[in-house]
Amino acid sequence: MFESLSDRLQTIFGQLAGHGKLSESDVNAALREVRLALLEADVNYKVVKDFINRIKERAIGVEVMSSLTPAQQVVKIVNEELIELLGKPASLNLSGQPAVIMLVGLQGAGKTTMAAKLALRLRKSGQRPLLVAADIYRPAAIKQLEVLGQQIDVPVHSEGTAVPAPTIARNGLRLAREKAYTVVILDTAGRLQIDDDMMRELEQVRLVSQPSDVLMVVDAMTGQEAVQVADGFNKRVPLSGLIMTKIDGDARGGAALSIREVTGVPIKFLGTSEKMDGIEPFQPDRLAGRILGMGDILTLIERAQDNISEEEAAAMEAKLAEGDFDFEDFLDQLRQLKKMGSVTDLLKMIPGMNQLAKQVDPQEATDNLKRVEAIINSMTLFERHNPDVLNGSRRRRIATGSGNTVQDVNQLLKQFKDMRKMMKQMGLMGKGKKGKRRNSRGGMGGNFMDMFNNMR
Repeated sequence: MFESLSDRLQTIFGQLAGHGKLSESDVNAALREVRLALLEADVNYKVVKDFINRIKERAIGVEVMSSLTPAQQVVKIVNEELIELLGKPASLNLSGQPAVIMLVGLQGAGKTTMAAKLALRLRKSGQRPLLVAADIYRPAAIKQLEVLGQQIDVPVHSEGTAVPAPTIARNGLRLAREKAYTVVILDTAGRLQIDDDMMRELEQVRLVSQPSDVLMVVDAMTGQEAVQVADGFNKRVPLSGLIMTKIDGDARGGAALSIREVTGVPIKFLGTSEKMDGIEPFQPDRLAGRILGMGDILTLIERAQDNISEEEAAAMEAKLAEGDFDFEDFLDQLRQLKKMGSVTDLLKMIPGMNQLAKQVDPQEATDNLKRVEAIINSMTLFERHNPDVLNGSRRRRIATGSGNTVQDVNQLLKQFKDMRKMMKQMGLMGKGKKGKRRNSRGGMGGNFMDMFNNMR
């Protein structure tokens, strides 16, 4: 979502770095470009003005002008002010027996899908969530929530479209208390625009359910309109948090940079994809790092940890140390890599790899991964465990079976042998004085990226 803004800012700061010692006019010229970049990214004008003034006040000072690395000092100031602009991270309020999370927003923002994503996230953290279908104006929304509930193994309370939404909410809460569910997630109705009827109904639902959190689901694609809508909701149904959806789209990002400053309501989650696990807590410092091209290694490590268990990591570490890494292991790591997200997104999270990510065509990278997976799937289990037996005739059979050429198979085998050699060296380097392996779940994330770099 922030790709265009990120490119502009990195170009501006790259030019600033070429000046050596900075003058006040250098800083002013750079900040004019930053102002234009933010306005073009659809950031609220008043927010931009205040943001630039704060940076200017700090940047044109002794600490920057007398610094040995003034350009880096300016970037540091911009990063700190960007984090301040985005606000502090805020977690869910799960007080109450049960805790009640009420989702509100306009139609099409993704409330129903987000309700299921939150339920799955809570279930994985040990909670017992109950989904309540309180959108009585769209039968499809009720059905969608029931289908999603089945997919993620979370119960859904629904009463059709004839029962008033406040009654459904009240009955859902009663059921939750009877069945000892710990969290109730209310999926409420939305409209194409704010109207009094919708707001009155939401006020009634809120009065009946007494939610611990009222979260507005905001579509990042709507730009500055999202800020105005959030402000309108907040005045009628006081919000405790925001969830930005569709940030994986091509929105310019202005809403995310403006909405907290304008409404005073914190962003709690970001919807990162259409998948049920496509949700992540809002971390201002990490998002600022992505925008400024500094990477986000912590999120990368967390994704790796989410997709591999301690036992799997320990088993893989042992294989790497012994040099027993084979095509079956390669296939497992390939599938884990795909679960973590697109290759370009993962590269952007690695500090210093932002420029490489721009050179990678996302579709081509996806096609390459599919081709490699097809080649490995065409091998027998014996061949996967014993790559050295792959002679000419076996390679021809694998190429035919996977719809590739013998050259493709040969190239994969060469890259695999190089990667296995490198991983064995990495495994040996990771041993302590007594030959014991360090505990390194996060290290598996490094193996994922090393594997991708070698495949390329």
